[in-house]
Amino acid sequence: MGMQATSKGNMPVVLLKEGGSETKGRDAQKNNIAACKIIAEIVQTSLGPRGMDKMLVDSLGDVTITNDGATILKEIDVQHPAAKMLVEISKTTDNEVGDGTTSVVVLAGALLDNAELLIDQDVHPTIIVDGYRKSAKKAKQFLESIADQVSANDKNILTKIAKTSMQTKLVRKDSDQLADVVVKSVLAVSEKDGETYSVDIDDIKVEKKAGGSIKDTTIIQGIVLDKEIVNGGMPTEITEAKIALINTALEISKTETDAKINISNPQQLKSFLDEENRMLKTMVDKVIGSGANVVLCQKGIDDMAQHYLAKAGIIAVRRIKESDLEKLTRATGARIVTNLDDLFEKDLGNADLVEERKIEEDKWVFIEGCKHPKSVTLLLRGGSQRVVDEVERSVHDALMVVKDVMENPSIVAGGGAPETYAATKLRSWAKSLEGREQLAAEKFADALESIPLTLSENAGMDPIDTMTYLRSRQQKGEKWTGVDVMKGKIANMKSSDIIEPLTVKLQIVSAASEAACMILRIDDVIATQKSAGGPPGGGEGGMPPGMGGMPPGMGGMPPGMGGMM
Repeated sequence: MGMQATSKGNMPVVLLKEGGSETKGRDAQKNNIAACKIIAEIVQTSLGPRGMDKMLVDSLGDVTITNDGATILKEIDVQHPAAKMLVEISKTTDNEVGDGTTSVVVLAGALLDNAELLIDQDVHPTIIVDGYRKSAKKAKQFLESIADQVSANDKNILTKIAKTSMQTKLVRKDSDQLADVVVKSVLAVSEKDGETYSVDIDDIKVEKKAGGSIKDTTIIQGIVLDKEIVNGGMPTEITEAKIALINTALEISKTETDAKINISNPQQLKSFLDEENRMLKTMVDKVIGSGANVVLCQKGIDDMAQHYLAKAGIIAVRRIKESDLEKLTRATGARIVTNLDDLFEKDLGNADLVEERKIEEDKWVFIEGCKHPKSVTLLLRGGSQRVVDEVERSVHDALMVVKDVMENPSIVAGGGAPETYAATKLRSWAKSLEGREQLAAEKFADALESIPLTLSENAGMDPIDTMTYLRSRQQKGEKWTGVDVMKGKIANMKSSDIIEPLTVKLQIVSAASEAACMILRIDDVIATQKSAGGPPGGGEGGMPPGMGGMPPGMGGMPPGMGGMM
């Protein structure tokens, strides 16, 4: 019968389908907050340079080793509806700013944890939500007030930003070299518009290959295609390449309608085949006529066409992804041609070198030495597949933070310094609030401090001593004081070159407080089942089939009909 609810007149009313359930009030809140705290605890230990990694094994036995918050939460398939919201915010943060995916979840967890203490003291959730909203707005203002403006293309600053984002990852010992590569690639694809810059991360193609070591990672002024040259008769390298990008097939197209050709003698067959070859040769001649010596084709290339191309000494690669063709346009300056009749010399792109190289056991085509490429490739290497995968995630974070600073050139120090500063300022501001919102604002400040607190815990420092010392230094107005995790002490993070984009910090505060407020406002969780009754074979809590979860003789229904209402 599903769930029974009783109205005032004590008449039992069946409201939800069988298998439906409802959790109300305190229980619902407690349950939601508990789930979110567990999620926060999972990623908490991977925050900061002393954070640990997680090993995630999926149902197929595929292993992912990472400490990227967004990746961890994406890979563990979270079922709990409230906890899913934390997964969402880490995903959004990943897409928006690229870094801070762990911090945002830790902060949201801390906000909920602190709210729970207030709820236990009978502070109404709506008041907490209002207090949190005001505090978040205020905290963002405080963060903006201490941020330093930098110039958007200051290579030195950008490199420090990229390094800071990699300090917490597996790649930290190679972060100098990787940061350099990352900054070069972002600067290469950035577009200047007046005083502002815009960067499209998609213009940076990231290819990874296990083998070698992280040190062998290189930036290629051009594009790497994970395809091989179509025909052994073609040259494997061409210097001074003139590149044609074609998204039509170099094949004889089949007729649209069902056509039959009746051939009665060998002579006809021969002339039919000759005609086909002639058509293919005309196609290839158009390509040769344009002066191209490299043909990159999105679709197929007929064997005969390959033969003619090889004879002309042209390199051809087929079945290239459309996204790669677009990147090639930006790298080489070629135009994508859909009809061979349109192919002229002005449509060709240029590169110093096109060659096929063997990378481990695969042959890849490198198109490099483009003059002013607006699209470049990072070729990541690492000892094993797991390592390369993690290098790729770290590089993505680094690319994103460099982009953030180029597009919005404000920076703050890392190491929990800005969070502690904002918390200290919030506490004094909270005193100006009347009513219970004051309590919420103070709890917001406590939650902000969960970032430096977690950093110091992960570093094995004494959390209480660390926090008290950190607060006193901040009270004295040393706004760049934070937790220097690697040295295990409180230090000026600015002079340690630990700096982060302001954009990331603002995103963390916004996303975490929004998620926390949303979860706090829920007082009722109603779960419904789609189908009537459970699956046969006692799916509903192991009941014998046909009983439909009803004690026999209830409502005098014929057996077997239970739960079919």
